[in-house]
Amino acid sequence: MKRDNAKAFASKAHQGQARKNSNEPYITHPVRVAERLEKEGCSDDLISAGYLHDVVEDTNVSIEDIERQFGKEIADLVASHTEDKSKSWWDRKKATVEHLKDAPKEVKYLIIADKLDNLLELEKEHQQLGEDIWKNFNAGYKQQKWYNEAIAEEMYAHLSPDEIPSYFKEFEQAVKRFFK
Repeated sequence: MKRDNAKAFASKAHQGQARKNSNEPYITHPVRVAERLEKEGCSDDLISAGYLHDVVEDTNVSIEDIERQFGKEIADLVASHTEDKSKSWWDRKKATVEHLKDAPKEVKYLIIADKLDNLLELEKEHQQLGEDIWKNFNAGYKQQKWYNEAIAEEMYAHLSPDEIPSYFKEFEQAVKRFFK
């Protein structure tokens, strides 16, 4: 199955990396994203993209490598959610919010699964570390609040009620809860 190969590929690519505010192996994040997509009944390609969504941004793997290994559809999904790290935090996040508005539903599913997992982890870390969590980020509370609220606002654009996964509401609630 593609998703098993994607998980193995991502595990190898992220080997030795840890999450920002913990010693947790980085791969736990893409695994949770992919599992959320799987639980929602998403396609094998989208679940595979869930495992692979950060490899281009955070390792020396290229989109071309993803396409060679997993095909154009998965590579396109990963590319659609890969930020240009040569740009400032603000420009990258503005671009993500703009892209989200008109993105195909599969891209929205991937982005929100990723953002939800990041936010749930941030909540846990905030309970343990308090305001020190912001030291490891390029942007502090105010910028993160703007970004997450903007994502929550745009994620529903062009989706019919039957196309909205349950975790979109979960993300919306987490944004309200964390950025009160």
